Amino acid sequence: MATNIIMPALEMAQETGKLVRWIKTEGATVTKGEPIMEIETDKVTVEIESPASGILSGLLIHEGDTVPVGQTIAWLVAPGESVPSVAPTIQSGRTIPKIVEVNATPIARKMAEEHGVELSRIKPNGGRIEKADVSAYLARTDPKGFKNPSGLKPASPKARRLASERGVDLSALHGSGPDGVVLALDIPTSTRSVQSPASTLWRVMAERMTTSWTTVPHFFLTREVNVSRLMAWREQAQKRAVEKITYTDLLVKCVAVALARHPRVNVSWSGNAVVKHDEINVGVAVAVEEGLIVPVIHRADRLGLGEIAARRNDLVARAQAGKLRLDDIQGGTFTISNLGMYGVDAFQAIINSPQAAILAVGRIAARVVPSGGVPVVQPMMTLTLSCDHRAVDGARGAQFLNTLGELLEEPLGMLE
Repeated sequence: MATNIIMPALEMAQETGKLVRWIKTEGATVTKGEPIMEIETDKVTVEIESPASGILSGLLIHEGDTVPVGQTIAWLVAPGESVPSVAPTIQSGRTIPKIVEVNATPIARKMAEEHGVELSRIKPNGGRIEKADVSAYLARTDPKGFKNPSGLKPASPKARRLASERGVDLSALHGSGPDGVVLALDIPTSTRSVQSPASTLWRVMAERMTTSWTTVPHFFLTREVNVSRLMAWREQAQKRAVEKITYTDLLVKCVAVALARHPRVNVSWSGNAVVKHDEINVGVAVAVEEGLIVPVIHRADRLGLGEIAARRNDLVARAQAGKLRLDDIQGGTFTISNLGMYGVDAFQAIINSPQAAILAVGRIAARVVPSGGVPVVQPMMTLTLSCDHRAVDGARGAQFLNTLGELLEEPLGMLE
């Protein structure tokens, strides 16, 4: 009996999945547990293993297609076994038809393709669809033959692709093909800029940031810290570490210690209640080509600085390579967004909901500050804490930020 392969649900709120690629091809013999495809969810791309052994058959979706979770997308069959028929719905609007063989002559097929007509819509007079049947169908639906039943200008698939890429209106063209069909050579070169569709990651990031900004009552706390001793701590730690120690690693360590001292900030807002978290899992915002992603350093309060650096380095590398696992991005309780390496002095970050707070970190810059009643130049860093006022009030946020500032200004001997 054939085993159906479905679009899996890899996240709690996941509604659809996108096929990145088929690792195994049609007709390949696979064993249970062997990777057969890569699926992209809202956050990561993961390999999916075969649920059973058999011959991979009846692939119903192509690379780039997005379908609802639970939807059958292929089968595993035994030798000689037939594939059932099904018609999955593709999110892009394209519906893959049932596996039904339409009996038509080659000329009728070519003519239908040129005019954008599905052969399944045409009822033949005889046993199979002839050119005359296609002509009669076109005469009924559009006597002039310039438009197909869906209202689209008849054009070859390549012409439609080129027109889309170049921003050309097909309806304004007169095709050189049969009955005015627009061909690839009819598409003029255009200098018009073409709007590129957003990646799934970018789209989800935009949706979640919009939801967070419009539904979460943000308030912001700002503090400047003198990081001269933090810089010295980094130099000392680097001499003993195998991994490169970055200021983000130091921040993760200090944030984890501050959260342990202020557990009321290590919370989430859910429904009408504040949810306290037993673990301190610090997320680090990472910019990738497709958008922004936040891999998580789990139980950061229990890790040494070298361990934090090793995990952060691994997570960032795999994030940029698109190889993060689900565990890498789940369970975060607090987020750090560091733009100091881009020369940013200070900024306000949008909370990574349902977390209650996010820390925005600016660059280290030499500034004139008072010391013992006289002006001195010191390396300073600006921290901005964004808080969800439903879960963290001003006093708790200020106490946490004060502790964090003290840890950053006096880290030596405190966190070793």
